[in-house]
Amino acid sequence: MSTPPILDNKDSTAASVFQPAALLREARRQKGLAAAEMPSICVLDPDGDVVRHLRDTGQAVRSAAWPCYHTDLYEFVLAGETVGIIGCAVGAPFAVLVAEELFACGCRLLISLTSAGQIVPAGSPPYFVVIDRALRDEGTSYHYAAPSVYADGDQRLVSRAFEALQTARLPAYVGSSWTTDAPFRETAAAVAAARVKGVLAVEMEAAALYAFARQRCKAVLCLAHVTNAMGLADQDFEKGEAQGAKDALRVLGALCKSLRSGGVAVGG
Repeated sequence: MSTPPILDNKDSTAASVFQPAALLREARRQKGLAAAEMPSICVLDPDGDVVRHLRDTGQAVRSAAWPCYHTDLYEFVLAGETVGIIGCAVGAPFAVLVAEELFACGCRLLISLTSAGQIVPAGSPPYFVVIDRALRDEGTSYHYAAPSVYADGDQRLVSRAFEALQTARLPAYVGSSWTTDAPFRETAAAVAAARVKGVLAVEMEAAALYAFARQRCKAVLCLAHVTNAMGLADQDFEKGEAQGAKDALRVLGALCKSLRSGGVAVGG
């Protein structure tokens, strides 16, 4: 086998046969929904802890107009802005599927905030990493970008986000992540190799989201909430108050305020 199937017949510059608009059109037809735009700033919450906290405290309302077959979108007010949030879109394929649909429905800035395992310690968990690039150890990114070691984030977004978190005195660092499709196959050799590269965290979405963003010319920012050492320590996976949701909302609020004022997103 000269070329593995995951790299075969891939041309990131070629047009797609199946467009998100077509899926959304049929979903609306089947569900009897009128076309409606979603908030200009949206959040992916793979763990679902932020969504559950917002829903349980009465701060979020489910959008009846969101046509996705697989997810629910909730709306809530953050830093004076109505923001959309989707929980439990775990892994690269699911995250990018939802991202495609969000941008086809009016989203202009997508923030992904996922829990992550610590590789190179930047502090004592929990803390946040603004991901500047992600090691491509998943499959989805290869449909959006030619093979390379990393998928790079938008450095303007990364820099502005880090400045906002520093100003807000939130525990945050900038660095690379390792995006994997198989969290239970994080072998000692793979972890050691990521550590040699200076990778700060391991997660499951960033490389694909960044490859998608660059190919589609969309604004996407990925953050890792480093909460664990992959189960190697007692009382691991402790995220903080409300399963980390309150800290996550502080981070998201600071980002929303800064990025919106910087012209990255305009309220819808």
